[in-house]
Amino acid sequence: MTTITTYTGISFAPLSPNPEQINLTDIAHSLSLLCRGNGHLVHFYSVGQHSLNCAREAAARGYSRRVQLACLMHDGSEAYLSDVPRPLKAVMADYLALEERLQDVIYELYLGSPLTPEELAQVTEIDDDMLAAEFPVLKAKNTLGRSVTLQSTPDFAVAPFAEVEEEFLQLAADLAG
Repeated sequence: MTTITTYTGISFAPLSPNPEQINLTDIAHSLSLLCRGNGHLVHFYSVGQHSLNCAREAAARGYSRRVQLACLMHDGSEAYLSDVPRPLKAVMADYLALEERLQDVIYELYLGSPLTPEELAQVTEIDDDMLAAEFPVLKAKNTLGRSVTLQSTPDFAVAPFAEVEEEFLQLAADLAG
């Protein structure tokens, strides 16, 4: 079997992604149900919540709407490939290549073109900073050893997945104009 069946019933081939089969509802729904940190947190906190917090941080820093949307979508590939903790991802060359290819397709679809190096640096910085802010709140023990001051006030509380999904879809629509 080379496909997965998405929430909306699409047979999607993650190894050869077709942009016509990528669906924002599938992304929002899946990310709202995927737990960050492989579930090793003090309470449930979804990849969707993380993405919303990243987009809000981009807005607070005065970044373009395009970068805000990129921050919202930066883990979109995980809706089709799942979330893999960074230490494992670093040694999974095939996974990294698949993730990058699929993420590029998602950026092309929702932003109209791949990210520039400057935009990618902004998204990566926010993702890393949000991780550093998440650790002290969501881990029983903060092993990251890096603190950060954010411009926004992220919400790390447990949020109902349906609310996260709806918020994700609404913010995507707002940012896409």
